[in-house]
Amino acid sequence: MAGSAGVTATRLAGVELGGTKSIAVLTDGTTIGERFVVPTTTPQETLARLKAQLLAWHSHAPLSAIGIASFGPLQLAPERPGFGSILATPKPHWSGAAVARALTDSVDCPWRIDTDVNGAALAEYRWGAGRDCDTLCYVTIGTGLGGGLLIGGRAVHGAMHPEIGHLRLRRAPGDDFAGACPFHGDCIEGLIAGPALAARFGADPATVPDDHPAWRHIAFDLAELTGAILLAVSAERILFGGSVALSRSFLLPEVRRLTVARLGAYLPFLTAETAAEIILSAALGPDAGPMGAVALALAALESA
Repeated sequence: MAGSAGVTATRLAGVELGGTKSIAVLTDGTTIGERFVVPTTTPQETLARLKAQLLAWHSHAPLSAIGIASFGPLQLAPERPGFGSILATPKPHWSGAAVARALTDSVDCPWRIDTDVNGAALAEYRWGAGRDCDTLCYVTIGTGLGGGLLIGGRAVHGAMHPEIGHLRLRRAPGDDFAGACPFHGDCIEGLIAGPALAARFGADPATVPDDHPAWRHIAFDLAELTGAILLAVSAERILFGGSVALSRSFLLPEVRRLTVARLGAYLPFLTAETAAEIILSAALGPDAGPMGAVALALAALESA
């Protein structure tokens, strides 16, 4: 079943809650018409400013639905205490923040909350590089590393939600970097997310030249992650977004090469040619996040 735009609503609001900044968008159908951007500071300040904008839009003309795509981890089981809240997170002050309640209270319309990466995966499925496949994984690499997973066109939820960024994978030979994750040290987020790169290089990663030898370790780590996703869920497509993945044009071709070299003899669908169709940059680019929130709003409306 290919992705489709489905029902079109007159006014959808989406909130992408990020670790550094947060964005609220208002759409006419699925076209973003207005954006409201705030720095992500404390929950009280950030959520109050976003809620005020939602109320302003709603008072001008009623919103049809709201989608919330938030950094996590999140409590997404409606029957459990704290539904719609952030669980334990290294981001100061945000553990336990009741995101959904703070943003939707007093706004009378359907709403849905999910992780930012599940939202982005859904947006890519509806409008981007995942439109012709059922099973896809969206991976973003920036301040953190997260993975959104769709199977059968639906975001995966179970005991919680996928936490792909905290997989601990085989290390590159000769790489002695200890990792920067406060929970797991050298999980994949602790190896290649933005703070990890800054610690690894001892400098702003944006200033590090492409020929720095540590990039080989990072390509190795990304190929390990890609291989794990292919083996675990047989993804038809793995889409990379975020500042790290999108800013270095040499990374994805090298990740494809390494993934095929390690798994091509075992996975019959994986060749040098098909890898270029499976392992891709996200088509929506920096709009994958806010459009993920819009996709969640649309899903809320469709199921209302």
